[in-house]
Amino acid sequence: MTQDRLWVEYVGTRGPGVGKHIVFLAGDEEYRSEEALPQLAKILASRHGFKCTVLFSVNDQGEIDPNHRTNQPGLEALKTADLCVMMLRFRTWPVEQMAHFVDYWKAGKPILALRTSTHAFDYPAESSYARFGWRSGSWPGGFGKMVLGETWISHWGNHGSQATRGVVEPDQRTHPVLKGVADVFGTTDVYEAAPPSDATILIRGQVVEGMKPTDPAASGRKKTAKGVEQDLNDPMMPIVWTRNVFNDAETTNRILTVTMGSATDFLNEGLRRLLVNGAYWMTGLERLIPDRADVRIVGKYEPSPFGFEGFRKGVRPRDHADQPE
Repeated sequence: MTQDRLWVEYVGTRGPGVGKHIVFLAGDEEYRSEEALPQLAKILASRHGFKCTVLFSVNDQGEIDPNHRTNQPGLEALKTADLCVMMLRFRTWPVEQMAHFVDYWKAGKPILALRTSTHAFDYPAESSYARFGWRSGSWPGGFGKMVLGETWISHWGNHGSQATRGVVEPDQRTHPVLKGVADVFGTTDVYEAAPPSDATILIRGQVVEGMKPTDPAASGRKKTAKGVEQDLNDPMMPIVWTRNVFNDAETTNRILTVTMGSATDFLNEGLRRLLVNGAYWMTGLERLIPDRADVRIVGKYEPSPFGFEGFRKGVRPRDHADQPE
């Protein structure tokens, strides 16, 4: 299989995003980023004009395989990217691939990180990229904690049985990313998170009793990783926040971290609108964010439920290459 078939590209021709390039990194074993990110890319290309390149974890047979953690072809696309959207988990890319990601970060370009990206990398201690790993000792919490604002801690809601309702921070209702955003809901549970004081929290996650938007808030108490017991929803955990982070190259990255993000979460209009708004905001198009961004699904979208070993076998990047509407 030739190299040019190991990723997919959608090129928008109309809309404010024309001339802006977004690169999507899909690579997690559980939440079906290989299905969610192509759909988000199609929306941003066909509805808003962005050029979108989607990269996948690919096995030796040229198939999309999220269990294959050591190969993400096409990362050189980051050289021309205006935004990186990542949904990764425990990746251990070879040096020649990881170097493209590190160069992008050092260039001070923006990063929109979803769900498991808080623990995107898992490098051994002897690796030149060891500090990026979520278990790093030299950079506590690795790239997730030091750049995105949190690493993996725990499932705060009960995984697979307690969903997430997004509750906007009252003093952030006018933030550009939240323009027209309402009724955010996802079947993924709330992650425990304590982003640093320099983070601006936009949305908190209310743990709900079941898996439907109409389910009531869950009750009960739980201990945080630091051993502090609190009510499950008081305070609610942050699930969407922003940061501006000064990096090694003395440039500053604009960060938007969202701990929701399974393929099934993308069925929620509110979440899709938040992410589309985020793409505008992070690529210098803040003034052009629509009052109610068009986030209609493009084509057929029937996401697989989250879970390990649940990915669709035998799918190749070219199978996602249908043209946006």
